[in-house]
Amino acid sequence: MLASILEDVRREFRMGNMVTRIVIVNATAFLLINALRLIAWLGNAGVIPSWYLTIRKYLTLSSDPWFDLTHPWVFLTSMFLHEGFWHLLWNMLFLYWFGRIVGDLIGNHRILPLYLLGGLFAGLVFVATAQLPLYGTSGEFHALGASGAVMAIVLASAVIAPDYRLHLLLIGEVRLKYVVGVLIVLDLIGLAGNMNTGGHFAHLGGAFFGYLFVILLRQGIDAGKGINALLSRWESWPRRSEKRPKLIYRADLPAPGTAAPSASQKRLDAILEKIKHQGMDSLSAEEREFLEKQSRSS
Repeated sequence: MLASILEDVRREFRMGNMVTRIVIVNATAFLLINALRLIAWLGNAGVIPSWYLTIRKYLTLSSDPWFDLTHPWVFLTSMFLHEGFWHLLWNMLFLYWFGRIVGDLIGNHRILPLYLLGGLFAGLVFVATAQLPLYGTSGEFHALGASGAVMAIVLASAVIAPDYRLHLLLIGEVRLKYVVGVLIVLDLIGLAGNMNTGGHFAHLGGAFFGYLFVILLRQGIDAGKGINALLSRWESWPRRSEKRPKLIYRADLPAPGTAAPSASQKRLDAILEKIKHQGMDSLSAEEREFLEKQSRSS
């Protein structure tokens, strides 16, 4: 059963859109950190040992700027790390709901740059505001979770399509701008509650970046262009163990007078024609899987 589940996850990661991939990465990180926490707890008579807290510290964003500068990877790892189930669940639900809107309207390829840059900006806001006497606490403290990155996507969706209609349970049809407006107001109210003040600042920082991202895009400036260029270079890097799909073009079809192409060949032709006019991103998960099977059998 476990092998079947892992294969399903692997296929979804390979064939799914970017929202699905980010959800899978976050869920995997959640399972790993909590498995490590359980092992630490069981091995130390029901008490979380210091070695686990040390590992956790080096994966989360600190209120100490020097720590973050000397451990810069925490800006990335912190936005994929959740210890609490409800923290993970709500972040991933918001990412799924609003990320699909953003991906459909401005392109799947802009989801990851918006997530990463929004999370980075949210982290910088957290560190900057932590230096002010606003948090109601003293000493070093740490932040983790995808909330800032997700809020960038949430706000971006409202800027792109403010009148998009959502159907909410028990409420009914509500325009997107009102849902997002309520979320922003809740974060503003939360600032004065002295509970997770740093988190609320990070949420608002991520939201501001989401707004900025869309405004720049409307002016012809794609803030995520550099990240996508790096991803394209990484994906095109040759790997010895990777068998790349072999595409069969129309020139490879039988000459006139020979046997008619099979149903599979006709479908393959249709998919290749779709790629030609609309690009790989236009393919459904089922079409991608069919194309991969054909490349393996060629």
